[in-house]
Amino acid sequence: MPTPDDLFARPFFFCGIGGSGMQPLAQILKGRGCTVEGSDRSNDQGHTPEKFAALERQGFALHPQDGSGIVSQDQILVASAAVENTVPDARQAKDLDCLRLTRAELNSILFNTSGAGLAIAGTSGKSTVTGMLGWILHAVGRDPTIMNGAVMKNFVSPERPYASAVVGGQSLYVSEVDESDGSIALYRPAVGVLLNVSLDHKSMEELRQLFGDYLSRSRISVINADDPEALALLPHAKEVITFGIEQEKAQIGVVPGTVAEGPVRQAAMVIDRHDGSEHALRLNLPGRHNLSNALAAIAAAAAAGVPVAEAVEALGSFEGLARRFDIVGTSYSAITVIDDFGHNPEKCAATLRTLKAHPGRVIAFFQPHGYGPLRQMGDELAETFANELGSEDVTILCDPVYFGGTVDRSEGSERIVRLIEEAGGKAEYIPDRKSVADRIASIARPGDRIVVMGARDDTLSIFAQELFRTLS
Repeated sequence: MPTPDDLFARPFFFCGIGGSGMQPLAQILKGRGCTVEGSDRSNDQGHTPEKFAALERQGFALHPQDGSGIVSQDQILVASAAVENTVPDARQAKDLDCLRLTRAELNSILFNTSGAGLAIAGTSGKSTVTGMLGWILHAVGRDPTIMNGAVMKNFVSPERPYASAVVGGQSLYVSEVDESDGSIALYRPAVGVLLNVSLDHKSMEELRQLFGDYLSRSRISVINADDPEALALLPHAKEVITFGIEQEKAQIGVVPGTVAEGPVRQAAMVIDRHDGSEHALRLNLPGRHNLSNALAAIAAAAAAGVPVAEAVEALGSFEGLARRFDIVGTSYSAITVIDDFGHNPEKCAATLRTLKAHPGRVIAFFQPHGYGPLRQMGDELAETFANELGSEDVTILCDPVYFGGTVDRSEGSERIVRLIEEAGGKAEYIPDRKSVADRIASIARPGDRIVVMGARDDTLSIFAQELFRTLS
């Protein structure tokens, strides 16, 4: 492996440059003066043309995903570990003996060679807390570089409509880190945040090992005291700041009885138990999980030297992330459409609980983010939809997202619908999204909240917008 200086002097080629984890990395490299080109199957197929047009306006040269963009051994191919060697870009890079890095390998090099890396880990909430922490550090003038898997609304501009990265200085690097592929092991954090530990892509035993090792590598650990699995890993940490809503011993917490929740925002009195000071938090996001996320960001900022009062004040102007309980609109007949990234049991439960905290029927449309994940956590997903929704609510599933490859597709959404029904819930299986839209339009009534849920598919946002236009 070349040294970082040698590495960043070479041209980069991103296979799948429009992906949620790839695009921000490409932005950061380009912002630091690197030559960055790329390809994307979605671009070749004509999906989300506005995204690729924005990349071209920013100076990224885009090529067909046919290997034609890889012309020199000096180029470094950046590709997801899931990209198979039969993909033309990968085959051409192999033929030319180009260095190949995964997204996580490249991100970890940027992270570990910064002045201080601030990592956000956990099964759920990573992108939101990354955005919150990045915004706090930006607002107090710390000039962070931020690597996120979601568009951060505070940083969106006409020039950068897909602001999932911020290119700041090299002294602070804020990034979510992923346990699902084991790549969390590559990071050496100055501050390591652990939000929660629950079933997603790996078994609980594997997760405990990965997250425990992560805390042991972190100079300062920030741990959710409300999550029993996360708290159980506290002995692995060197120095700790805890946060929590319910846990009275959490160092960054909430004054009991001060939480005021609304359908789209909330307020609470944050207490810093290091000195007993109290600070009024106003958060433009609903849901108890987002209050917990805010405490995580405040605690992480404190670990990086930001006073709690300044962090709380900064969060008052945090606008949230695209596709994280993102309200598309409310029609004249009071039907609200929400676009949401929920794709595992914990994320889906948090979104559904936020919806069910207020009156109105819920129609939950869920597109699974792959056949493999559906096999891994299908039982828990079915239990979540059955338990969190009531007898009037409806869950609709279509076929899992599939972009090609050799994955086993023998077991799909039909099984999940059956499990929801067996557990007493109301669910429907409708294979394609066009038919889903027709079905929702036929059953929607005034006061309904319709949530579009799923991951790994940018066109879900377009689907949510088109559905809202139909209902309006």
